[in-house]
Amino acid sequence: MQHYSGSNPDKFKMSEAIAVAGKIGAFCLAGYVLVAVLGHFVSLKMIFPRPPVSYALTPDFVQLGTPDGEKITTRYWPNPSAKYTVLYLHGNYEDLGGVGEYLPRFVAAGYAAFSMDYRHYGYSTGEPTETNTNADVRMAYRYLRDTLHVPAERILIFGYSLGSGPAVELALDEPAAGLVLQGPYVSAYRVRTVVRLLPGDKFENLAKVPRLKLPVLVIHGTGDGTIPFWHGEAIYAAITSRKEKLFVDGGPHSRLEEYTGEPYWRALKKFTDSLP
Repeated sequence: MQHYSGSNPDKFKMSEAIAVAGKIGAFCLAGYVLVAVLGHFVSLKMIFPRPPVSYALTPDFVQLGTPDGEKITTRYWPNPSAKYTVLYLHGNYEDLGGVGEYLPRFVAAGYAAFSMDYRHYGYSTGEPTETNTNADVRMAYRYLRDTLHVPAERILIFGYSLGSGPAVELALDEPAAGLVLQGPYVSAYRVRTVVRLLPGDKFENLAKVPRLKLPVLVIHGTGDGTIPFWHGEAIYAAITSRKEKLFVDGGPHSRLEEYTGEPYWRALKKFTDSLP
């Protein structure tokens, strides 16, 4: 008969290894949670970088009051002969001043136009988040319908860059003639991370667009250095409703209509002429 005394050294080493692995795992988890929390707050600054105010608050602008006491600045460019009114949701480093430099081109092309500044942009007050941006856009849409008396079937929702997120959300919730997405992204975080790395991503367009029921036109430049072209390709592929595309060879992110020229306006007219 054999007798053993003391502890098993292999068992002790295994227990020690498990303990060390547990500590490393806990440390990594804590670090991941910290990065996710910081990412949430940092991402809001990156998604909504406020440019210097580029316009004066003249009678052309109307401020709408939100339920939580903030003011959202809007502007309307009427066109009595227009069939459709473009509800234009702008990008993340521009305001109604910059928008006012090129929306008259839409008016010249036969559309009326209406736009708004997100919270903290231009003369709009408050701090922007995904939730309140979507709510404010919905409020602006209802002002366009109920106060400016533009019927839903004459509203063309147009989301450019950052604006593609609230545009998709609005198109899921409210009726409209059609939806245009220019320079859209699959989600806000993945413009930087490419793959899904962190929880709490914002404006997850790729997951939402398969539920769209209205016609959609996707516009993207293949040379886009801000939101790479693959985002537009993925969005277009995921849409299950009637869809059209204008993929501009070498086209940049901003001022794509200037780069493209007449084919841009022909594609937009072809799309709106096809709407029921």
